[in-house]
Amino acid sequence: MNKTSNNFVAKNLTAAAICLTLCMILPLFTGQIPYVGMALAPMHIPVLLCGFITGPAYAMIVGLIAPLLRMMIFGMPMPFMAITMSFELATYGLVAGLLYKTFSRKVVFIYISLIIAMLIGRIVWGLAAWQLVKAAIFPALPMGWETFGWTEFFTAAFASAVTGIVLHIVLIPVLVMALRKARIIE
Repeated sequence: MNKTSNNFVAKNLTAAAICLTLCMILPLFTGQIPYVGMALAPMHIPVLLCGFITGPAYAMIVGLIAPLLRMMIFGMPMPFMAITMSFELATYGLVAGLLYKTFSRKVVFIYISLIIAMLIGRIVWGLAAWQLVKAAIFPALPMGWETFGWTEFFTAAFASAVTGIVLHIVLIPVLVMALRKARIIE
């Protein structure tokens, strides 16, 4: 490897480590009020940013690891949610990173990449939740989830997450543009 590629790898590893650390820390600010944490989805922010900063591979790994690592360290999210969130966040990072690298650098494409990543991630989350409920391997499912259908999916993925969705659509593009201006993102 030459010096330029070593610097690129070091930059991406550092950014991914910072994003993973933020995934551990940000939920602590909303941890005392679980509904606020679920509504704002603070762990999603660093994973989506990681997709824009490092690209799909690092962001997918951060998204896959973050909920499970946080569950092991802090006991939250609960196992069912940690597993489904791992699929969701890995998809967020992968899709955001892929689309950002594919599209032109116009600001509108930051929004398009973000929204598509969030939609596909929520669909993957729903499929993972449906499969886990169907497999019946979790004795402690979220309340009312003995069966998981369209109503539970829509309520959990969209209706109760509107605040977080709006927050992410407002905050993440601003942060990406600021990181571009600071030449952290090329």
